[in-house]
Amino acid sequence: MDNFPVVDQPNAFVDDYSEENALLVKSAVGLDSHLQKMVGNDFDSRMMQRCLELAKRATGRTSPNPLVGAVIVKDGEIVGEGFHPRAGEPHAEVFALKAAGDRARAATIYVSLEPCNHYGRTPPCSEALIAAGVAKVVVGMVDPNPLVAGGGIARLRAAGIEVVAGVDEEACQKLNEGFVHRILYKRPLGILKYAMTLDGKIATSAGHSAWVTNRDARNEVHQLRAACDAVIVGGNTVRQDNPYLTSHQEGANNPLRVVMSRSLRLPENAHLWQTTEAPTLVLTEVDANPDVKELLRKQGVEVLELTPLTPDKVMAYLYERGFCSVLWECGGILAASAIAQGAIQKILAFIAPKIIGGNNAPTPVGDLGFTTMTEALPLERVSWRVVGSDCLVEGYLPRKS
Repeated sequence: MDNFPVVDQPNAFVDDYSEENALLVKSAVGLDSHLQKMVGNDFDSRMMQRCLELAKRATGRTSPNPLVGAVIVKDGEIVGEGFHPRAGEPHAEVFALKAAGDRARAATIYVSLEPCNHYGRTPPCSEALIAAGVAKVVVGMVDPNPLVAGGGIARLRAAGIEVVAGVDEEACQKLNEGFVHRILYKRPLGILKYAMTLDGKIATSAGHSAWVTNRDARNEVHQLRAACDAVIVGGNTVRQDNPYLTSHQEGANNPLRVVMSRSLRLPENAHLWQTTEAPTLVLTEVDANPDVKELLRKQGVEVLELTPLTPDKVMAYLYERGFCSVLWECGGILAASAIAQGAIQKILAFIAPKIIGGNNAPTPVGDLGFTTMTEALPLERVSWRVVGSDCLVEGYLPRKS
């Protein structure tokens, strides 16, 4: 854990513009005609939604920083746009100000996250906005980072700039729920995703699981992977399913693929050992099979020993690595362990209208030691929607006191 490259504090940035950044600025500046010269009571909300659209262009690439978009409006017309492309690059406000130029003076800037007010490698965004002479700042959500936490808003108001906060706050919070969880709890947000039949099975009694859900549902999972920093499976999933665990989308982020295996009883050839498209990390214990460790390393797989190898210890390690969101796509035994240790906060359950039966067919979550229904974990903030012919249920586990 001591040899990772230093990552910036959330909202720190650099002032040099690479060729790639120049292209990002150019793409962000392209003004959509339907957004120009808009009028109406929902103008602030529509501009904030545009900020979120811009922020999503960097999905999966900004950790440990948040996704942020910014839009500058003058006389009802968008004059500059920007988004934060990745940690170590300029913030959304900097790109938007660069695009707007002199037109930023006396303009209104919309930004999905509170502008930073602390010094990193360059001065804070609040000072850049003051220097540019903007008249008003509309903020989606206050930054939970203690280095900011209202300080940016206070600095802007002290400089005589009007600030409106909390526009479409729920949507802004949702976009950066992994970043918020990382800041508040010093761990990445753990998301358990599984697909099951109507009778609660994730595979047949023989272990066959392709495919439980339809293509639309699988496409949703690919998008989910693209938004996460890592995806975790156990050794049994590698042996049974031989997954790729990539986003299957050209140009999209591929998460770090993580395999937890105490024994290293793993196949010599697996899709996960092909690291050209996406990196793979195998987590094991000190006394595990040294021959397999060497074989994996020769194929470009990163191998790390964590003793004891537990979900909680893995999430602590991935936090130190700078991750915000971690997707668990594991089997029921590992899922139960991760839930019991507090490594998972969010559940995404795809339910297919199929029945396969089987007394020994595996289920999504193994034994949690519960013997009464009163011990069941009730999901909070539950929502559901239809995906093709399947149903997706989303909810959050109650936080342990």
